[in-house]
Amino acid sequence: MAPENFNSNGNASNLPWENGSLDSLSLANSKKAVMEIIEQPLVQGIEDHLVEFSEAMRTVSKALRRAAEGKASAQAEASEWKRKYELERQRNLQLENKVPASVDLKDNFPEKKVENFKRMDEQSQICSGKNGIYSHEVLRDNENNSYSNIHSKLIRKASFKLHWCCKGEKNDQHKHDVVSFEKGNITTAERSSKQICLKWESPPQTVLILTKPNSVSVKFLCAEMIRWLKEKKLNIYVEPRVRTDLVTESPFFNFVQTWKDDGILLLHEKIDLVVTLGGDGTVLWAASMFKGPVPPIVPFSLGSLGFMTPFHSQHYRECLKSMLQGPISITLRHRLQCHVIREAAKTEYETEEPILVLNEVTIDRGISSFLTNLECYCDNSFVTCVQGDGLILSTTSGSTAYSLAAGGSMVHPQVPGILFTPICPHSLSFRPLILPEYVTLRIQVPFNSRGHAWASFDGKDRKQLAPGDALVCSMSIWPVPTACQGDSTNDFLHSIHEGLHWNLRKTQSFDGPRESS
Repeated sequence: MAPENFNSNGNASNLPWENGSLDSLSLANSKKAVMEIIEQPLVQGIEDHLVEFSEAMRTVSKALRRAAEGKASAQAEASEWKRKYELERQRNLQLENKVPASVDLKDNFPEKKVENFKRMDEQSQICSGKNGIYSHEVLRDNENNSYSNIHSKLIRKASFKLHWCCKGEKNDQHKHDVVSFEKGNITTAERSSKQICLKWESPPQTVLILTKPNSVSVKFLCAEMIRWLKEKKLNIYVEPRVRTDLVTESPFFNFVQTWKDDGILLLHEKIDLVVTLGGDGTVLWAASMFKGPVPPIVPFSLGSLGFMTPFHSQHYRECLKSMLQGPISITLRHRLQCHVIREAAKTEYETEEPILVLNEVTIDRGISSFLTNLECYCDNSFVTCVQGDGLILSTTSGSTAYSLAAGGSMVHPQVPGILFTPICPHSLSFRPLILPEYVTLRIQVPFNSRGHAWASFDGKDRKQLAPGDALVCSMSIWPVPTACQGDSTNDFLHSIHEGLHWNLRKTQSFDGPRESS
């Protein structure tokens, strides 16, 4: 018989680690049990730390994104001030180089011309009026240094003023206060809902004609209109392709002017009035050519619907004669300014210029088969998460376009606001919104989105938005002034009656049953 093992107390013991007979299998099992006990809280702790780290990274990402948006806004404002400064400096250099200081104006020119030249120096500053439209003239380039040639060749951009007018009122005075506080009572004051009128302070001299392409009737009308405007001794600009067609047809049109690729950026400094021959798409194209202030636009209806084209081409002579003399009833159509902020750049603002839209910016799922997932913020406050085909951010001028087809309301174009309209939302309670014009909207593709989104601006210039990318939209300070045939309200109501046959139905018969008295 094998001897028994005794412990320190003299008792028998069969434990392997006490009698020294621990085999390798028992040792391995013991180590495995010990490691499981040790690793269980360790793994749980690592998972908790990973969750905390992930949340911290999301917080940092949001902070970086907000910093990028702030930088984008600051850069946009700085670039605008820089542009204005460069234009002012260039104008001052032109005046210094073209008018010698030793020339005595009084000895060489009549007193009236001297006064006009001094007034021209004061009034030729580029400034934005209260409604965001340039209201003073800008000088053209001239290479001759003699004052006589300067006075004969410099063309002053026509100046104008906007004012409120109302039928039956003889003065232009208007109260701009929304509310008044008097004797402890708050009451609504006279609102700024009257018709806006434009009065020329100096006669317009330069007209830009924009035409719908690939239309024979528009081409003939354009040539006829140019001949008529030439008789009025006006300077006429057309697009490069149009000028090529006109000169090819007849050398008579050699006097028509155009611009090169870079010249379109300074077009607002030369043009007093824009004439469009086409439909609403031609008006959108005209607005997209001006990244800053937009001259008054006279739109002639040669398209399909014509919500923004109240004038008929058959009476263009009477219409243009009235527009050139003034005053003109104006509808100020607001535009949206859009910035794309890329997540990949983190703190760097996308180097593209801001995009201005007159109708709407649309964010949709493109060719993806997944629902669009969009996080929406208004002035840094969370609005909602859009799950559907997409979202439309529309101006009130665009309320009769894509937004209307998606279930949005029709809004008078002079009502300042931004329409927030979902496209086929997967929800029974997602109704469209109308937000005030002063808010800033941010639409972001979340990181957990299953696919990309696509943004289009007035139906063109599509851009892909990857997870983490954002689109920031706010109201632009540069509206689009379009001329009215009657007034803004009459034109709007006429357009929805004629274009959409709004509320058109048969009248109820009068000879049916009647309510008994």
